[in-house]
Amino acid sequence: MHDAHAQLPSSPVYYVHTLGCQMNAHDSERIAGVLEDEGYIKATQEQIDAHDVDLIVLNTCAVRENATSRMYGTLGQYAQLKRERPHMQIAVGGCMAQKDRKRITEKAPWVDAVFGTKNIGSLTTLLKEAQKTQHSQVEVATELSQFPSELPTVRSSQVSAWVSISVGCNNTCTFCIVPAVRGKERDRRPGDVLAEIESCVSRGIKEVTLLGQNVNSYGYSTGDRYAFSKLLRACGQIEGLERVRFTSPHPAAFTDDVIDAMAQTPNVMPQLHMPLQSGSDKILRAMRRSYRIEKFMAILDNVRAAMPHAQITTDIIVGFPGETEEDFQATMDAVRRARFTSAFIFEYSPRPGTPAATMEQVPSEVAHDRFERLHALQEEISTQIMAEQRGKNVEIMITEAKGFKDNKTQRVSGRDQGGNLVHVSVPQGYEKPRVGDFVTCTVTDTAAHYLICDPRPEQGDVYDVRH
Repeated sequence: MHDAHAQLPSSPVYYVHTLGCQMNAHDSERIAGVLEDEGYIKATQEQIDAHDVDLIVLNTCAVRENATSRMYGTLGQYAQLKRERPHMQIAVGGCMAQKDRKRITEKAPWVDAVFGTKNIGSLTTLLKEAQKTQHSQVEVATELSQFPSELPTVRSSQVSAWVSISVGCNNTCTFCIVPAVRGKERDRRPGDVLAEIESCVSRGIKEVTLLGQNVNSYGYSTGDRYAFSKLLRACGQIEGLERVRFTSPHPAAFTDDVIDAMAQTPNVMPQLHMPLQSGSDKILRAMRRSYRIEKFMAILDNVRAAMPHAQITTDIIVGFPGETEEDFQATMDAVRRARFTSAFIFEYSPRPGTPAATMEQVPSEVAHDRFERLHALQEEISTQIMAEQRGKNVEIMITEAKGFKDNKTQRVSGRDQGGNLVHVSVPQGYEKPRVGDFVTCTVTDTAAHYLICDPRPEQGDVYDVRH
C-alpha cells in the first residue's frame, strides 16, 4: 500500500477511525469503499502513526456519554494535526454526526465535512466542496434514500463479513438514542441479503454476521413474522458458507422458530447475544423493554434445550433512573440464573433527547459500586463456564496468524463455534494454519475470556487443520 502511494502521489491517503458498535464498524467498511471508489488509498499503520494522511474520517457513536466525550477529545487532537498539515481534511460521520451536526461545526470549525448515517455516499462530494469553499460542509438526511449495502465496500477481514439485513429501530426504549439517529426500521429484501452473502463467499469469505438493531423483527413490516428464521435456513443452503452468526435480537420478538432454525441449520452457530438490560421487572417497564424477566429466562431455557452447548452473552445497564438496591439484586439474581458466558455491563449514561434523561438519576458513585459488584459476579461465572471447556475438542476458525504472546508461544488465534476467543499453539512438526483455516484441537487451559489450546498429540490431544 505504501508503494502504491509512492507511485501515485496524486492519490490521497485516508484513515477511518471507528467508535462504537458492529453497525458502525460495518459503516466504516462502506466509507472505505466510497473513498477507494474515488481513488483514495488506505493508510498503512506507519502512515497513521506518523499522521502522514490526507483525510481522517471519524465514524462516531452516540449511545453513551463516554463515546461523546471521546469524539470531542479526538477532534481536539485533530485540530493540532490540521495546524501542522493544513491540506489534511477531517470528516465526522456516524450517530453523533446525525445527532449533533450543528454543535460539531460550532465546537470544531476545523472539521471539513459532517455526514449522517444515511449520507455515506455523499462524503467525497462534501470533501470536494469543502476544499473549494474553505467552509465546513454538512449533509444529514432524516430519510433513507438507499441502503448503505448498495455502496461499495472494503471488508476489514479476508474471511469474515458483516451483512446488514435491516437499518433503524422501531422500539422506544427510554434510554436509547438509536431510533433518533438511525431512524425507523427498514428491511432489505431477502434476495438482496442472500446475493450479498453469496458474493462474499465467492471472494473467500467463510463467515458472515447478520446485522440489525433488532434482527428478529426482520420481515414484520411486510407481515412475515417468520422472515428471519427463513433467512437463517436459506443461509444454510449457501455452499462454502461455513459459519453464520447474528446480532442483536430483542427478547420481546424472539420466537421458537428462530431457535429451531438455529438448531437445525448446521452452519448457524450456537451463539446468541441477547440483551437483558435489567433483571427487575419494574426497571424493564421504566426502560420500556416490553418483556419481563420470566419471559427472558424461558427463552434461554428453550435455546439451551435445543442447543445444550450454546454460548449466550448479554448487555446490562446498572444505575438506571429509579433503580433501588432491591432492583439491582434482582439483576444479580438474573445473572446467576442465566449464567451468561460474558456480559457487556454499563453504568447508565443519560442521553439528551431520551425520556430517561429527564428521570431522577441514581448517584454516580452508587451506579459505579453496582457495576463493580455485578462485574465481579460475571467474571466468576465466565471463569467457571470457560473452565468447563478444558479437555474438550473445539473447532476454531483462524482469524489472526499472530496470536496471544506470539513471540513466546508461536500461537495463532481464532473463534470457536460459540464465538469464544481461542489461542492455539502449533505442535512441533505439524502444519501451521493460515487465516481462514479451521483447526480442531483440545482445550488445555482457560481464562475468563478466552481458551488456550496447547495440544500434545503424543499424549492423545487432538490437532487437525482443515482448509
